Amino acid sequence: MQKEPEQTTQAEPEIEQMSFSDLGLPDAVLRSLKQLGYETPSPIQAKAIPTVLDGKNIIGQAQTGTGKTAAFALPILANIDLKQTSPQALVLAPTRELAIQVAEAFQVYARYMKNFHVLPIYGGADMRGQLRSLSRGAHVVVGTPGRLLDHLRRKSLKLDQLKTVVLDEADEMLRMGFIDDVDTILAETPDTRQTALFSATMPDRIRQIAKRHVSDPVLIKIAAKTTTVDTIDQSFVIVNQGDKLDALTRYLETQETEGIIIFVRTREATVTVAEKLSARGYSAGAINGDISQPMREKTIARLKKGSLDLLVATDVAARGIDVERVSHVINYDIPYDSEAYVHRIGRTGRAGRLGKALLFVQPRERRLLGIIEKDTKQKLKAWEKPTAQQLADQRKTKLAEDLAARIDNTVPDIYHKMVIDLCAALEQPAEQIAAALLSDKFPLEQIAPPPESKKPRRERDDSRGERGNSRERGNRRDSNDRDSRGRDGGRERSPRRDRGDKNAIPFEQYRIEAGRDHGAQAKDIVGALANEAGLDREHIGRIELNGDHSIVGLPPGMPKDIYQLLQKVRVKGQPMQLSRTGNAEGNRDAEPRKKPSTRKPRSDSSRSGNDERSDKKPRHKKSDFDGDKRKAKKPAKRKPETEG
Repeated sequence: MQKEPEQTTQAEPEIEQMSFSDLGLPDAVLRSLKQLGYETPSPIQAKAIPTVLDGKNIIGQAQTGTGKTAAFALPILANIDLKQTSPQALVLAPTRELAIQVAEAFQVYARYMKNFHVLPIYGGADMRGQLRSLSRGAHVVVGTPGRLLDHLRRKSLKLDQLKTVVLDEADEMLRMGFIDDVDTILAETPDTRQTALFSATMPDRIRQIAKRHVSDPVLIKIAAKTTTVDTIDQSFVIVNQGDKLDALTRYLETQETEGIIIFVRTREATVTVAEKLSARGYSAGAINGDISQPMREKTIARLKKGSLDLLVATDVAARGIDVERVSHVINYDIPYDSEAYVHRIGRTGRAGRLGKALLFVQPRERRLLGIIEKDTKQKLKAWEKPTAQQLADQRKTKLAEDLAARIDNTVPDIYHKMVIDLCAALEQPAEQIAAALLSDKFPLEQIAPPPESKKPRRERDDSRGERGNSRERGNRRDSNDRDSRGRDGGRERSPRRDRGDKNAIPFEQYRIEAGRDHGAQAKDIVGALANEAGLDREHIGRIELNGDHSIVGLPPGMPKDIYQLLQKVRVKGQPMQLSRTGNAEGNRDAEPRKKPSTRKPRSDSSRSGNDERSDKKPRHKKSDFDGDKRKAKKPAKRKPETEG
C-alpha cells in the first residue's frame, strides 16, 4: 500500500532569510543565478530544490508565476552528467509555448555548464530538425505529449537512461485531454526514475495520476490567500463591444506602461485589434495559432527587447509567455472561465513584481464577472473611463510638462533667433508660429475632445439568448467533467463553441478515424487539435462521437500543410486520417453537395464563408483558414463546369 504524501513544514521566515547558495547548488548554476540578479528563492523553490536534490519524488502545488520552473530545473542541472549524451531528464508540458519557455530557462540557468544541451520537442515544428537534434544527443528533453509519442513510435527518442521526469502544469494537461498520453509516455520510462509533478490546482483526476506514478511523494503546497497573486492590481470596466477600442486607447494614455499583453478570443481579433492600435500610433503585434512558430517566437523576442510594446494574443498562443517587462494585462474579451482568467493575468506581476490587469466586461457579461470574483475570492475594482474633456486636458498637461523640461534645460539661442526671423518673414506673431508648429506635431483629435461614446446598456433584442449563453459560459470551468459524460442523442458537444452567436463560424465537418471503440472522448480530440494544429478552442465546433470514427466541425479553408499534418496526429493511438464530409455546421438541413462524377473530391472545395456583417452565408470556392471572406458569384450567373 502506498504511503501518504509527506507534508513539508518549513517556516516562512526561514525561507525569506535563505539564499540560493544555502540550497546546495553547484557553482556553475549559482554563477548564472547571480548574473540574472536572483538573490533569494521563492517559497516553492526553497522547499522543492533541496527535496529534488535528495532524489525524492515530489508533488508541488503553487499558483502560476511563483517560480516553479526554477524549482525543478535547478536541481536537475545540479544532477546532470554532462558526459552522458542520452536524455537524463524529461519535462512534459501541455503547450508548445510552455515547452519553449522551459527549454529557454534551462539554457539560461546552464550558461556556464560547458556542452550542456536541452531540446524542446513540440508539434508544428520541423520533424527532421528534431530527429537530427535527438541523434546528436540532449541531456534534457522538454516536450508536448503528442510530439513525444510520435518520437517514441519512431524509436527516435529513448528514455531508458532517464533519471528524472517532470509533469509541468499537470492540471492544464488534464484540461486539454493529454493525461492518457502522459500515462503512455510514463510507461516507457524506468521504474527507478525520480518524478516531480507540479500543478496550480489538484483535482481528483490529478491526485489519481499522482498516486499511480509518483511513489512516496513529498507534498509541497504553497498556500495562497486567493487564486490570483497579490502583486496584481485588478480592475474592470463595463463597456459596449463597439466602444472597446476607444476605452483601450484611453486606458493606455492614462497609464505608465511597459510591455502589455492584450487577450482576445479569436485569431481574427488578434490581427484586427493589432492593426487598429498600430494605426493609432502604438507599436503593436499579434500572435495566434495561424502564425508560424518562428514568427511567433520573433514577435515575443521583440516584446522582450522593447521594440514591441503591445502584444495581442489568444489564450493558446500566449500560454507560457514569461516576459519580465510585461507591466499590464488587458482582457479585451472576457474569458469564459475563471481558470483562464488566472492564467491570463499571471503573465504580469511575476516573481514579486507589481503588475496591473484590466478586464473589459460587456453589459450582458456581468454574470461572468461575478463568477470570476467568486472563484478568485477577490473583488475587482471598477475603472472609471476618463471623459473626452479629461483626456484632452491630460494631453495638454503632458505637453506642458514636456515643454517645461525642455525650457529648464536651456534652449540654444539659435532657436530663439529662428523664431524672430520667422515672425519677421511671415509677418505673424510668435503665438501664431507656435500654433502652426503644434498643429503639425499633434493631430487635432489628440488635442480637441473626441465625441463621447454611448453609455453601456443591456441589449434587449437578444437578452434572453445572451443570458442563456452566459449561463453556459459560466459553467465552462466544469467542462472537463461534462466532456466525459455529457451526451445528447449519441453526440458529444465541444464546450468551446458559443452556440448563441448568430455570426458564429459556419464550421465544416471532418471525419476523424478515432471513436468510442478506441476510447476517444471529445476532450481528447480538442486537445490534439489545439496542441498540434494550434487551433483555439472556440474554433472547434460540434464533436460527434461514433463507434469507429468521429465527426468534428472545423473552420473553413483549412491550409494544406495543416490538413496533411492532421492526417498523422493520433487520438488514443489512432491516426486522425482527417477527411472532409458533407454540410457545414449551422446548415444541417441542407442537402449534401454532389461531387462531379469524373472529378476527385478536393478537401478545399466549396467552402462556407464567414462574414460577420451579414446573416447570409454565401458559398465560396476557396477561403483562408482564418475566415478570410471573398464574394461568391450568384448561382444564376455561374457558368456550367465541363466534365473531363
